[in-house]
Amino acid sequence: MVKKSDYNRPPLAPAPPDARRPAGTEPTASPAPPAPPAPGGHAGADEPREIRLTLPGEAAGLRFDQALARALPEHSRSRLRQWIEAGRVTRDGEAADPTRKVRGGETIVVLPLADPSASTVAAEPIALSIVHEDAALIVIDKPAGLVTHPGSGNWAGTLQNALLHHAPELGAVPRAGIVHRLDKDTSGLLVVARTQQAQTDLVRQLQARSVHREYLALAAGDIARGGTVDAPIGRHPTRRTTMAVVPGGRPARTHYAVVERFGVATLLSCRLETGRTHQIRVHLASLGHPLVGDPAYGRKGPVAFGRQALHAFRLGLVHPLTRAECSWESPLPADFAALLAGLRQGRPAR
Repeated sequence: MVKKSDYNRPPLAPAPPDARRPAGTEPTASPAPPAPPAPGGHAGADEPREIRLTLPGEAAGLRFDQALARALPEHSRSRLRQWIEAGRVTRDGEAADPTRKVRGGETIVVLPLADPSASTVAAEPIALSIVHEDAALIVIDKPAGLVTHPGSGNWAGTLQNALLHHAPELGAVPRAGIVHRLDKDTSGLLVVARTQQAQTDLVRQLQARSVHREYLALAAGDIARGGTVDAPIGRHPTRRTTMAVVPGGRPARTHYAVVERFGVATLLSCRLETGRTHQIRVHLASLGHPLVGDPAYGRKGPVAFGRQALHAFRLGLVHPLTRAECSWESPLPADFAALLAGLRQGRPAR
């Protein structure tokens, strides 16, 4: 359903002049050193470091998988379960049984598995616009046209290929540290984790809906006021390559506010509370105001654009290491800015 309650948008602010730097220049903090080699092996992205620990006495009575998750909170439960099932976890020298209760004091050895997809994704020297980089994360300003990770029809030339070239140690992190994605023709900010621990923390923040993601979107038609779209999203029942608002879909909520009205189109600020595939595109289309230029959900109209007019301009999160609240902004790319300039002059692009 659509709630017509007002959404109070934080004021737009220009990005600081020093917020961006080209890849290859000095980062704001030293990157994490590569992990030391596992015993008997060689250092490298394909051999993560062995983990040794002793279960504390207060773990007595817990199932092994529960005790392990408490002992290693930096790793997700699903990742730990995968390692147990693969025989990569021992308890006092024997293969660990995830359901067996622990007594406390057991010696645990974990041999983490590297991301199996890393060996199939080649590093490529693709230029990156890096907004921030430190030992835990990298914030990227992705241009329109760059695919986030390899998939059908796009096995090379992606952000993941570029990240593996920029920071080879990301080969040891699932999906090269990518924790959320932007569509190929959506521009703007996304965060990449440099370690598995940071990745787990960021994924948990996304699940808790505490990551602040705000977009600028140009919607077709005139929208008088902001509101909230609270409508489930799932695979389209007949067009299987697209999504739709469907009964039984996954819960999805988008808040939107009017930034500027042009009559034939409206510039909106959209804030995601969830992160479903094509969420903003589907929700605005469900209102009868699809994104200008959207090839999948849009329609021909008085304003033309070569891609969906959507830009992820603001990103906020809690830093995985320092726990400080961080926020970054990205200015509109040139094509989007030119589109708005034409509308302000009464000359919509055609």
